[in-house]
Amino acid sequence: MRNGERGTRSTRVGVAARGLTQLFRVPTSAFRLCLFVAACTPITTRPDFRPDPRALSIILDARPERVTTMLDSLVAAESLEVARANVRDGYVETAWYDTQVHRVRHHEREITNLAATVKIRFWADPWVPGQTRLTTEPVYRPRYDPSRPERDLEMIASKEHEGYKIAQRLVDKLKQKFGVPKAAQEEGRPTPPPSPSPTPP
Repeated sequence: MRNGERGTRSTRVGVAARGLTQLFRVPTSAFRLCLFVAACTPITTRPDFRPDPRALSIILDARPERVTTMLDSLVAAESLEVARANVRDGYVETAWYDTQVHRVRHHEREITNLAATVKIRFWADPWVPGQTRLTTEPVYRPRYDPSRPERDLEMIASKEHEGYKIAQRLVDKLKQKFGVPKAAQEEGRPTPPPSPSPTPP
């Protein structure tokens, strides 16, 4: 490029700019590495804790994605509302639900009866090919403390709790829909008592 006033060429500026561009040039391999890391990073909607060992657990004769999809409609039929759900992750979580007034509670300030308000979580995990291990966790909070994580205050509902009964109804509907593998049925049966030995004559 020629300077109109002095008749000189701006060659140094061009060389300097080209060198500066090369100095800050990012190799394409770095972009590929970023894409690879992003693709391999697990993204899940599941909570960062495991279900309570006392939660309901059952084997269903269906794949996890079918169980998760069916749960979405069954939960709505019980007047509950799905708060989180992901078919790929095999996870469904309801919003808080007041079992006495039969109303969904979206915010903490709406919960007036902690003991009667429940949340139900479902983990649908692969068992053997074509089968699912479903873990169902109905929980409530006996008290509210904003300084502590929600999970620390949760307790599993007892069998007499209405929230547990709702969870049990949902599990029973899934059993009717998909069935339970024969092996799982046999494992769940109580062992019969041994027959008395014959009395010698």
